[in-house]
Amino acid sequence: MNVRKNFLLLCSVFFMPFLAGCGGSSDDPAGDPPGGGGGGEEPKELYWNPVLEYSAPDPTCIRTADGTYYLYGTEDTRNMPIYKSDNLVDWTFVGTAFTETTRPDFPTSVSSDDPSLWAPEIRYIKGKYVLFYSLAKWGQEWLSTVGYALSDSPEGPFMPQGYVFTSEQVDVQNSIDQFFWEEDGKYYMLWGSFHGLFMVELDITDELYITPKLDTKVQLAGNAYEGVNVWKHDGYYYLFASRGSCCEGINSTYQTVVGRSENLAGPYVNKTGGRMLDNQDEVILRGTSDNTFKGTGHNSILQLDDAGQTWMLYHAYYKPTPNGDSGRSISLDRVRWSYTGWPSVSTGTPSESAEVPVIHGK
Repeated sequence: MNVRKNFLLLCSVFFMPFLAGCGGSSDDPAGDPPGGGGGGEEPKELYWNPVLEYSAPDPTCIRTADGTYYLYGTEDTRNMPIYKSDNLVDWTFVGTAFTETTRPDFPTSVSSDDPSLWAPEIRYIKGKYVLFYSLAKWGQEWLSTVGYALSDSPEGPFMPQGYVFTSEQVDVQNSIDQFFWEEDGKYYMLWGSFHGLFMVELDITDELYITPKLDTKVQLAGNAYEGVNVWKHDGYYYLFASRGSCCEGINSTYQTVVGRSENLAGPYVNKTGGRMLDNQDEVILRGTSDNTFKGTGHNSILQLDDAGQTWMLYHAYYKPTPNGDSGRSISLDRVRWSYTGWPSVSTGTPSESAEVPVIHGK
């Protein structure tokens, strides 16, 4: 634990009881105030953002059967980094999903150039860990391709299996930022980056040969978004996405937004009925005015702790400077649900510190 965290931990022990009268989020009337409720109770254990101080943009996360969380990120570390944690807070580098030998490439029909590996998406399907990824070249949006790789272990090695689709095949420019959804025995892929968000049903064989059912393609949202993500809560589907500029350090305007629908295929609307197809949404997470966190977005699928609470892992620049920064590190915040069902995150900006998730020991 670094010096800053040690200092804040001491502050929480000695001063948190005096904050017991502070209320929780207005969107969660029944929520506990940070740090515990006073009355002689022990102060709550806290964590500090960012929880992963290395650049691992566009995170995806999975919890395995033994309770371990695994996180994968866009390859600021070449060949796509993998981290693991027992508590969603303390992360250890495992290695990379690929090596130079197993590194995937564009389909030969698209290009033979070495692509970048962006926006991983991890799932456990039919007894295998399936890692979806975007193959991309900055500024060459019709080359974008969604591929997938398989492994018996969340730590790899992952072996590329081929391609789910290319931008040309689905006729969607910049087909990246894929998200996998499974429900009622059917499989779906959602994707898109500033040229509309789309969804298509997938056919997945027992041998894990994955192909799109192109006649099922439907548009979910307009051209303001990327980083699509879905969570189902109390009968509604919540479509999370990111809008703004992702990658300009202190000048990044990235925000996390949400809309909801009673149907997976939409229409997704904001609180006043405005459609995400018309680029209308609810902002739930933005950068801080003091520039401690900038460019907050592209969250992983929400994670449940052992108390049934939902948590969001996302990337942000932490204390960027005009002349440089340390990249898009990973932060964590609890998602609270209001009595009307809408989600909120902290005060709408990243928490510097908050109560740790409830994770039972193995």
